[in-house]
Amino acid sequence: MSKDFQVCGLGNAIVDIFVELPETEFAATGFERGTMRLVEGPEQQELLTKFHAQEPRLASGGSVANSLIGFSQLGGKAAFIGCIGDDRYGLFYQSEFVQLGIELGNSLIVGETSGTSVCIITPDAERTMRTNLAVASHLAAKHIDERRITSSEWLFVEGYVFANPETGQGAIRKAIAVAKAAGVKVAVTCSDAFIPHVFGEPLKEALAHADLLFCNAAEATALTGAGSAHAAFAALATVVPNVVVTDGPHGAHVRWHGDESFAPAFACEPKDLTGAGDMFAGAFLYGVTHGVPAAKAARAANFLCTKVITQVGARLHHGTRGFWDDALAQS
Repeated sequence: MSKDFQVCGLGNAIVDIFVELPETEFAATGFERGTMRLVEGPEQQELLTKFHAQEPRLASGGSVANSLIGFSQLGGKAAFIGCIGDDRYGLFYQSEFVQLGIELGNSLIVGETSGTSVCIITPDAERTMRTNLAVASHLAAKHIDERRITSSEWLFVEGYVFANPETGQGAIRKAIAVAKAAGVKVAVTCSDAFIPHVFGEPLKEALAHADLLFCNAAEATALTGAGSAHAAFAALATVVPNVVVTDGPHGAHVRWHGDESFAPAFACEPKDLTGAGDMFAGAFLYGVTHGVPAAKAARAANFLCTKVITQVGARLHHGTRGFWDDALAQS
């Protein structure tokens, strides 16, 4: 029997707020170029007020949310479980997901502030980010939407959620328990190298029940202690049955149902590396849930990553399906 969704994601719901600044105005902020820092609510509100007159561009995001957006743009059916408030940013997030055709597992949480990330873009294409998780970090076991998980082929867990021991880790445990009881496959993404470094034990606990792991070279080496992406890929064979280790311009190592392959990257001149891993995961999941061999799905996912990193912004706004079809035709 077919499911309502191919993938149900679990992650932090964040609205990206893009502001382009000339060098003189950026220098006046005093921010270190290219950094990402978590800030408290009052500091973020001050930034939002400061840049409001510039009419910044908004985009719904978060790591797994970005993957689901790419997945949906390719034609997949997806749902997402995350926490948003009833402020202007939460309403924007909700409305954009309706437009994207991605079902949200939770309604707006009354009286709460939505998570936001102010992304300052300078003329050198560098991105400097200030993020306030706000209610996104409240995601807990009580928010788990069992119906959407059991109505999906895959549950896709965001690594950043492990960084909230009191709430997020409980949400992950419950979501995985629901998935396994219903025969739903589980995929996990590390999200960042600090997750295996700092939250390695709960991550490994989740991976003991997982069917697929996505990680980049830094995350893979942090998780395994290996000295290279290739060595980490080999070591992960005893950790999780299926794994993808992406290695930037060097391509991606794939193990899928016992078969190993390597997908070369496409040469390009990157402008903004943000979102590459998110797009890869979404595209790869789309491929393997729609009958595309894993090696071809990884190659096509690499092509979409190239399109993401040669623009500014974490996701594509048009042409995604066409790029995918072109890549499959070439592979």
